Order: sequence, then structure tokens, then C-alpha cells
Amino acid sequence: MDVSDVKCSGCGHAMKIERMRCDECGVQVEGAFEVSALGRLSLADQVFAVAFLRSHGSIKQMEKLFGISYPTVKNRLNAIVRELDRAFEVRGPNTLVLEQLARGEISVEQALERLT
Repeated sequence: MDVSDVKCSGCGHAMKIERMRCDECGVQVEGAFEVSALGRLSLADQVFAVAFLRSHGSIKQMEKLFGISYPTVKNRLNAIVRELDRAFEVRGPNTLVLEQLARGEISVEQALERLT
């Protein structure tokens, strides 16, 4: 699984990595592994973030490297930060139930049962 594509195409929920394998020696590890916040970014945003770090945070370097203006670099960085912030939001215990209700996966009665 490509870690930049962590959303289920069927339902849109986050997917988890369950198996890792070393191509050199064949060792395999199985389990339920979370994808890091950076790994949840799109591939394009990952490339942008790495370029920013490699340029030591120089917006002038980013302007030259990507051929974009200062405001565009700032807007892109702000969008990436918002995406990262979302990865660290704490979900309340009732969030899942309310999301299921909003998607029509459960009825109001089922939601009330689960919330009480």
C-alpha cells in the first residue's frame, strides 16, 4: 500500500498498514500500523514539505525551486499545516457515532442507543 493513499476508496475512512516486508532478507512484520501525519499528506504535499525542510525553510529557495511566488509558497505551507493539524485533532467518544449517523449508516434510534 502506498502510504500517501491512506483513504479507503469504498467508504473514505482511513486505511491501516497491516504488513511490512524487507525486500533484502524477506523478514515480514504483521500488525495494525498507523500512518504518520506526514505520511497522510498527498505525495505532492510530501514533496513540497521535504523540499522546504531541505532548503532550511527558505521561502526564496522554494520560489526558485518551484517557480512560484512568495504568497503561493506561504499559502501552500499554510494548507499543509492545516492538513497536519487535522491529523492531531482529538476525536470525542461520540464522534464515530455521529459520523455514522450523518452518513446514513445507522438510524437515529441506533445512534441514541450508542450515545447513552
